Amino acid sequence: MTHRTLKLTTDRGPFEAYLAEPEQGGGPGVIVLQEWWGLVQHIKKVCDRLAREGFVALAPDLYHGRSAKSPDEADKLMMALSIAEAEQDLRAAIGALLRERSVTSRKVGVIGFCMGGQLALFAATLTSDIGACVDFYGIHPHVKPDLKNLRAPVLGLFAEHDGSVPPEAVRQLEKQLRDLGKQADFTIYPGVRHGFFNDERRTVHHPTSADDAWKKTVAFLRRHLDAKAASS
Repeated sequence: MTHRTLKLTTDRGPFEAYLAEPEQGGGPGVIVLQEWWGLVQHIKKVCDRLAREGFVALAPDLYHGRSAKSPDEADKLMMALSIAEAEQDLRAAIGALLRERSVTSRKVGVIGFCMGGQLALFAATLTSDIGACVDFYGIHPHVKPDLKNLRAPVLGLFAEHDGSVPPEAVRQLEKQLRDLGKQADFTIYPGVRHGFFNDERRTVHHPTSADDAWKKTVAFLRRHLDAKAASS
């Protein structure tokens, strides 16, 4: 696995993205979208894990260099995020990933966590260049994806004990997608809390559920992006 920083730009100016690639050869492309903390080490580690599975993973820095260490800071950064500007960044990241020579897929996947989960759904409604969408406990009060325009199958991975995205809201979203004729496969993990996948948050991390969610994610991305990656 190798990694490097990409320099991207939009009308609002330049910003960076973290790119991880398989050690040898290329693979299908996947956009990785941050939690409300920012482009922190956990998100880079997700990119690295995807690269070891044979994917080319790109995580755009949607906060343009800022990150949070406390929930209060994270909430302020999330609420200050301009959705119009985030859309520009997402489009720039998708285009940049598709232009990478190591990317073998015609479309890219998108996976997001918390704030990024909702943005992953949003991204999948913006363009037909998204071929698979993975939503880990997505939440953002200002992001309202137009689900009628969704063109990609969705894998949803949620927590039973989640005050931000309770099971009732998860089932409502799943029903809404299916009523629109969209492909949706949702799992609500029992006994776990929001953020259960994040192994840097020991108070909520649940290794068994996180491991199962990861296996589901990799299999889903391979199936829908025609991945020929070997297992790590």
